[in-house]
Amino acid sequence: MARITIEDCMKQVSNRFLLCNMVAKRVRQVRDGSEYLVSSAKNEDIVVSLREIAAGKIILKEEENKEESLLFGSDTAMP
Repeated sequence: MARITIEDCMKQVSNRFLLCNMVAKRVRQVRDGSEYLVSSAKNEDIVVSLREIAAGKIILKEEENKEESLLFGSDTAMP
């Protein structure tokens, strides 16, 4: 994947505003020490986060108390 576009991510997430929130939360997770889920050399955290969402590695899960959390890899949620 040479370039990542919003359209690539919109195949996984139906709402642009939700996509923005997902990317922001994932960037914070990466900057707090979480590992990348896709290999992407010399890219900014935001680009890697977009690539992860476009690849389907990040999904949104609504929890019982109506809070949303990002899941990645298997079924483990990041704190």
